Amino acid sequence: MDVQLRQLRAFVAVVDEGTFTDAAILLGVSQAAVSRSVAALETTLGTRLLDRSNQRVTLTGAGGRIVTRARRVLDEVDRLERIAQEARPELRVGYAYAALGKHTRHLMKAWAVAHPAVPLMFVQSNTPTAGLSEGIADIAVIRRTLADERFDMASVGCEARYAAVDTEHPLARRRSVRLEQLTRYTVAIDKRSGTTTPELWPATMRPQTRTVDGVDEWLTVIAGGQAIGVTAEATANQNPRPGVAYRLVTDAPRIDVRLAWWRDDPPPCLDTLLAMIRELYSAAPPGLPRQRVPMVVPPRARGRH
Repeated sequence: MDVQLRQLRAFVAVVDEGTFTDAAILLGVSQAAVSRSVAALETTLGTRLLDRSNQRVTLTGAGGRIVTRARRVLDEVDRLERIAQEARPELRVGYAYAALGKHTRHLMKAWAVAHPAVPLMFVQSNTPTAGLSEGIADIAVIRRTLADERFDMASVGCEARYAAVDTEHPLARRRSVRLEQLTRYTVAIDKRSGTTTPELWPATMRPQTRTVDGVDEWLTVIAGGQAIGVTAEATANQNPRPGVAYRLVTDAPRIDVRLAWWRDDPPPCLDTLLAMIRELYSAAPPGLPRQRVPMVVPPRARGRH
């Protein structure tokens, strides 16, 4: 049995419009074409669907039962067509804090030139998989251990660690800091997706911590002088905030930057994306431009000449 969609559409149009002539107008074809399609459908199904004895055609018993199912078939086909039209062949890259830092915009511009038919979209999700397991992203930027056999991972580069402090903090006047200098202060930690844990410090010198939820809260408590932070270089590049200064932590281990994707469903253009990101990381020197921090004048010194 070979039922064709044009036959079903012609049949339903005749039922809805009441005549072959009006059905032809609706479909934008000739009346003869509508007649042939309906006749072919009746031949294929082996039963009459329409009673043509009157000026206005009517459904036969079989036709009444079949037209309902024909409508369902056409509705499902219409849904499939809408999905196909609405679905853009985009590649969604998830991230929790900082995407790829200073490389993000360079990648987006280079990708748009090389792959104009596949838009590259960055989406933020403060989850351990940066939106991958939630279906928000096709591939995710990961900077912490992801022990999940559902995903494959590949390293694309590494980043230095930076301390984030209030601009009036004593450490803000330094060009760089060491881990031991941070231990006397409360450290803001995002346990869900952050890159810093107390284990960054030796067991004998671990600082007090304060749990935060996401990059905005993290920046807010730091700018307000309630805590300091330690983060990846990408965060410092992509999240400047008034009241927050970033300083290189010279003795902290670097952070491995990786991409993760579903093991059984790798995203399109994966190899190309990995190569482009690796090239960006290898070509650009690490580090941030020196930030100017206003000198805080002690109260007693003000007004003196």
